[in-house]
Amino acid sequence: MAQSDETATKDGGDRFLSTEEDDPRFEASLRPRRFEDFVGQAKHKENLKVFVQAARARGEPLDHVLLCGPPGLGKTTLAYILAEELGVVVHATSAPAIEHKGTLAGLLTKLADRDVLFIDEIHRLSPVVEENLYPAMEDLHIDVVTGDGPHAVSVQLPLRPFTLVGATTRTGLLTSPLLSRFGITIRLDYYPPEDLVQIVERSAAILHVDASPDACHEIARRARGTPRIANRLLRRVRDFAEVRGTGRVDLAGAREWLARLEVDEAGFDDMDRTILRTIIEKFDGGPVGVETLAAALSEPSDTIEDVYEPYLLQGGYLQRTPRGRVATRRAYEHLGVRPPDRSPDRGDQGELF
Repeated sequence: MAQSDETATKDGGDRFLSTEEDDPRFEASLRPRRFEDFVGQAKHKENLKVFVQAARARGEPLDHVLLCGPPGLGKTTLAYILAEELGVVVHATSAPAIEHKGTLAGLLTKLADRDVLFIDEIHRLSPVVEENLYPAMEDLHIDVVTGDGPHAVSVQLPLRPFTLVGATTRTGLLTSPLLSRFGITIRLDYYPPEDLVQIVERSAAILHVDASPDACHEIARRARGTPRIANRLLRRVRDFAEVRGTGRVDLAGAREWLARLEVDEAGFDDMDRTILRTIIEKFDGGPVGVETLAAALSEPSDTIEDVYEPYLLQGGYLQRTPRGRVATRRAYEHLGVRPPDRSPDRGDQGELF
């Protein structure tokens, strides 16, 4: 029963030679619709099943849900699954599209009982819109002012019970009043390779790609723990197989074509390697501030923090310190560069080398 009123915008994670035009079509075809089809995040999935079952048994809307985590881990997918499992409609939008409280009022007043309102990148709501969202979440009404000057009248519009599902890649930018109004907070993490293998095999079956188990494992291993990237790598490898091969994706072909996409065995693309190489070669391995690093790379600092750093940090290739970013021994080894001797002025940075 899930449907989308607006196409939610995506920032970050949309890499590896994909185009914006093909994303909605492919993501819709590969997106699981029920909990049983959703691979990974087992603990969160089981908890959500309980919350949904309890809400349905009471005939109440599900508590407001906040989904946090890096791009491409399934936040939008989970929002649609929640609506499907609840047996209601999902109305999807993105925070930048809600330009003023009139837009918010229009979205809220058309919700039916227990419907789901999904707001992507909810940390980008304007302060005025966010403040008008508070009474809607708590008291099920929104105040709208009609008229100007002395003829202005405040009208309180009642709302039907609903569930707000917010998705964010930057939890730290959410205000405390907004955070406190979510009854359920789910923090998604990167997927282990075994889960990604299942996702790649499922997507290959849906897209009618003849891929060997070894090839699926190789694609999953290089997908940076992210289902969206795994599906995109699968589509690009499929293109090479159809044009330069026999149409079948085997291990040798997958390795060759992933190398042509400049995706190495750690899942790094050219920008990941450039970040590590810049820290090592231009800043002696760090520490270097993110703004200085952004200037050296000609990339916005928030793109570095949101898109590239999370995986580098979790993989142990990069370390954040009070003085800035530092490349670890693992980064030197991955790039084939000899790490320098640990200098005395890094005594407060921990055992990096």
